Amino acid sequence: MTVKIISLLQHEKKLIHRAISGKREAQKALYDRYAPKMLALCQRYVKDAHFAEDVMIEGFVKVFRNLSGFRFEGSFEGWVRRIMVREAIDFLKKRQFVVFDDTRLEETGVEQPGSDPYQLEALEYLIGSLPEGYRLVFTLYAVEGYKHTEIAEVLGISENTSKSQLFKARKQLQQQLKETSIPYYGTR
Repeated sequence: MTVKIISLLQHEKKLIHRAISGKREAQKALYDRYAPKMLALCQRYVKDAHFAEDVMIEGFVKVFRNLSGFRFEGSFEGWVRRIMVREAIDFLKKRQFVVFDDTRLEETGVEQPGSDPYQLEALEYLIGSLPEGYRLVFTLYAVEGYKHTEIAEVLGISENTSKSQLFKARKQLQQQLKETSIPYYGTR
């Protein structure tokens, strides 16, 4: 198993080097490998499928323009994801789709959904139905693993606003979960 993983990483590294040198087939191979995941990522931020696809394409333009800046220090997919997330956020900011509620609330426990695929699909739907500001902060924090300081910087909001948006997103999701048949765990 280790040999296979090392072989895949070496193949990806060669592919990236070929793409850096302008080889179109290498760029297409990278695009084909990562486009489905990146489109799904963009759709978490941008609800409209056509706009999400536009965001993904613009993100890949930035990926290929800045490919020589990839230092092979972390995963290539992670590097591409960060570009896509920033592109999606920039898209939303430019169109002023994001509204943040600055009311502060005290934070409580985190709810954990079950692992049933139907429950996860329903949870993704509920996350998608959150108000834009809540959804952005929730996705950045809970899905992408950003810290509140990073979220505040990326979105141009205060760290407290980020925390408040996360709290409110969790509360709204908790309420929606109570109203559905999806079980959840944590404080009630």
